[in-house]
Amino acid sequence: MAAHNEFGKQGEEEAIRYLQAAGYQVLECNYRYQHAEIDLIAQKGKLLVFVEVKARSSTAYGNPEEFVSYTKVRLLKRVAEHYIFASNWHHDVRFDIVAIVRTGNEMKIKHIEDAFY
Repeated sequence: MAAHNEFGKQGEEEAIRYLQAAGYQVLECNYRYQHAEIDLIAQKGKLLVFVEVKARSSTAYGNPEEFVSYTKVRLLKRVAEHYIFASNWHHDVRFDIVAIVRTGNEMKIKHIEDAFY
């Protein structure tokens, strides 16, 4: 596996640990529907949270959250809609970004709730 792919996987694992420590239950990882994928689906009480994880080894070209494009947001919403109907979810939903920047051996995490609104 390429180094950047391995780092992305580490970023997702770090995001899972972070969310679980914050009281979220991670329901799905890398949930796919058609050509779209959502990194994590988590639940906290009666709130379903769709999470896009962005990990970068530097902020030289911008913060990780800045790399979530309009097209990606549309795809995430499509996947979320499918999951909501497939799981018969009838409560609140939210879209978050977990942005991770690696500085040396340290991972700095920024959790952006309601990232698209």
